[in-house]
Amino acid sequence: MKTQTPTAFLERLNRDYVRLHRRYERLFWTSYMGDHSMDARKDQSQAALDDWRNDPRYREEAARLSRVAGIRERKRLLTWVRFFDLHQLPSEAIPIKREIDRLESDIFRKRAHRKEGYVDPDSGRFVKASWQKMRTMMATHEDEPVRKACFEGTERLAYDLLDDYVRMIGLRNRFARILGYEDYYDLRLRRDDGMTKDELFGLFDDLYERVAPSFGRIRDLEKTVPGLRKPWNFSFMMSGDFTREEEPYLGFEDALLRWGKSFAAMGVRFRGGRLTLDLLDRDRKYDNGFCHWPDLVRYDGERRIPGSANFTCNVVPGQIGSGANGYRTLFHEGAHAAHLLTASNRDVILNHEYPPMSTPWAETQSQFFELVFNDIEWRARYAKDADGKAYPFDLFERKTKRLSPIRPFRLNSIMLVSEFERRIYEADRLTSEEAIRIAKECYRKYNDHSVDSVSALNVPHIFSLDSSATYHAYGLSLLAVAQWREYFYRKYGYIVDNPAVGREMARAWKFGAARSFTEFVTLATGKPLSPDSFLRDALMTPEQVIRQAKRRLKRLESVPLSEGRVRLDADMRLVDGKRTIATNAEGFERMSARYRSWILRKRGASEFS
Repeated sequence: MKTQTPTAFLERLNRDYVRLHRRYERLFWTSYMGDHSMDARKDQSQAALDDWRNDPRYREEAARLSRVAGIRERKRLLTWVRFFDLHQLPSEAIPIKREIDRLESDIFRKRAHRKEGYVDPDSGRFVKASWQKMRTMMATHEDEPVRKACFEGTERLAYDLLDDYVRMIGLRNRFARILGYEDYYDLRLRRDDGMTKDELFGLFDDLYERVAPSFGRIRDLEKTVPGLRKPWNFSFMMSGDFTREEEPYLGFEDALLRWGKSFAAMGVRFRGGRLTLDLLDRDRKYDNGFCHWPDLVRYDGERRIPGSANFTCNVVPGQIGSGANGYRTLFHEGAHAAHLLTASNRDVILNHEYPPMSTPWAETQSQFFELVFNDIEWRARYAKDADGKAYPFDLFERKTKRLSPIRPFRLNSIMLVSEFERRIYEADRLTSEEAIRIAKECYRKYNDHSVDSVSALNVPHIFSLDSSATYHAYGLSLLAVAQWREYFYRKYGYIVDNPAVGREMARAWKFGAARSFTEFVTLATGKPLSPDSFLRDALMTPEQVIRQAKRRLKRLESVPLSEGRVRLDADMRLVDGKRTIATNAEGFERMSARYRSWILRKRGASEFS
């Protein structure tokens, strides 16, 4: 490699990485949005990126130059040394990584083209429905036989890719052991999060033991609500009526404008970034929400160049409950986008979601804003029906009392998937039958339902190399979120429409991945990470929750509603596949109005189809 100055070498690293990253991410988005003709090119671009990160010459040159560079450049070069260390692969691991990439693309192609739906219990006719749609129907459909049919339809899907999944686990474990780890879960946890399995699952086991006694309340409730613990009944019987009652206040046609107003009022800005949003369910489209950044925040000399973010979800227009899920995605993935479009590191590897980024810290941002959407403060202020009537406090009060038995279980679904994956990777000579057994045992432990399920095998994260063995990050992030929210409420008394909250978060966001999860939590909250805030909130009685809500709403009365134009400092584009529906070239409000009209037309068409 030609000898270069530290400055020139750093410029080259950033320039080359941006080019390779952008090529892969654009093909990734095209493929995941349903055009699988790009899969081979996507895999080739992934291989080119892997080869570049794995080239030992870059690591050696960065280490050499760090010994002669000035203090500032030395620190940056050592960041690159650490980055290359995370991605160096022994020669024998490379063909296994290639095989994993090919198998993963094959799995997603099969997922996109498989037959999804349920058998109508009355006619015996197969009804086409996506996995996401069937999950929503289980929570909202009034007819139990239909809910059960949807449950059976989703269960069947878990078997479609089972043999491929088992093969994938074997490949990932071989890959991890070549790199010196016990298994792939051990690799992700120790390399990315600096934790051991004993540390993580010791924490989760302690949390589980604290909340497990609450299962007794569910069993007692079942005595007066027969069939409650059947998996196709539980969500509907606990909250299905509330989902329907909330629907008029959470129409998805108004979601974009309400989201934009909320983010703007909280001081969230995208610092000139470009956003592309693809929000509706569609054949062959990936069936889970995500956010990726094809263009990373970077620098040209002293000039900061904004990045771009793409995010997606799977709203079914007009389906009860689907719109609320769309709101959650706007808040969740919108926070992800804001986080890394705000980053200001001179080295692009600290401005993206891949290692050395801490997944728990990244998810802390998204889950924080998802809870803002769930807060009664937000709903009382923003969620209104067609006549302008605000979300009623009486509805919140009844829902709080009804759902109090499951309040302690906020982490259970996360711990379920985490334990399932840990056991899958630890299994000796994993078979399809063993995978099914582990899935059912974990489901039974964390749900205590009267019928077992293999739902863990339908979680999209487990099929992707980048997201597998990281589900625990959602649990760790919820601990951090509870701690951060408690900090803000104690300091300001309110979060919704508080620009000081956005400004404080942005001060942490600018560091991107430059610190560890625990360092970031201490930076943001002034205290080390602890489960105490989470447990205080999860174990509150309904009476305590209602009193707290009244206090917070009273505090919000003195906060004026933002009546000005929505300003997010972003170029935005709303798309449906390759078709552009609206942009904010003429303002956020005009874009929202156009998108609203399009959503209403789509909903009308679906109602008569």
